[in-house]
Amino acid sequence: MSRRATPQKRTVTPDPIYHSRLVSMLINRILKEGKKTVAQKILYQAMKQIEDTTQKDPLEVLRQAVLNVTPLVEVKSRRVGGSTFQVPLEVKSERGTTLGLRWLLDAARNRSGRGMVSKLANEIIDASNHTGNATRKREETHRMAEANKAYAHFRF
Repeated sequence: MSRRATPQKRTVTPDPIYHSRLVSMLINRILKEGKKTVAQKILYQAMKQIEDTTQKDPLEVLRQAVLNVTPLVEVKSRRVGGSTFQVPLEVKSERGTTLGLRWLLDAARNRSGRGMVSKLANEIIDASNHTGNATRKREETHRMAEANKAYAHFRF
């Protein structure tokens, strides 16, 4: 990693159907082996399934799910005088969204059942209702930060 200049942030272009950057970010995370059209099909079918199941705007359900999964604090290891401490740090909004999307997809991939479309749709619905494995991961991270807040003075 370069110590001199920080790399330029790339702006994510909105997706063609929902015109949302969040949807575009999720498509790029679903992507496997560069097959973007397959990733788009998976997400758009999942959004259709969400709309059929909840009778709500699927984009709003997705936004709520990501908001419910996004962590506010996380722990990072910090080495001080020979011992390693888990130091709680606030999460910047961009990193929080990235972590939320990653946890949402991991939870969907590890879900039982057949077909990524239904697994992703069910995980997004669960996350919007404050249930599911992605939400559990967020709570676990918050619990870790709460347990280690005594080391908060070792901030970076």
